[in-house]
Amino acid sequence: MLRCRRGSLYTGITKNLNRRIEQHNAGTGAKYTRAHSPCELVWSKKGLSESAAKKEEARIKKLPKIKKEEYLATANKK
Repeated sequence: MLRCRRGSLYTGITKNLNRRIEQHNAGTGAKYTRAHSPCELVWSKKGLSESAAKKEEARIKKLPKIKKEEYLATANKK
């Protein structure tokens, strides 16, 4: 999960996290991040299958921003 300009959150999946963050910040990533960069990594989860990662992404994207912030606060304490 990335925190973009003005505090918005962007969630996505990738096989190469560093390369993808560089793409987002260079303006060659997702359409949303092109308009809201720079972005910084605030949370990631490794080791999921592609299917599981897509399910987790979809679950997180459905959450309202306040719930995403709560999730981040909890996940980053671990």
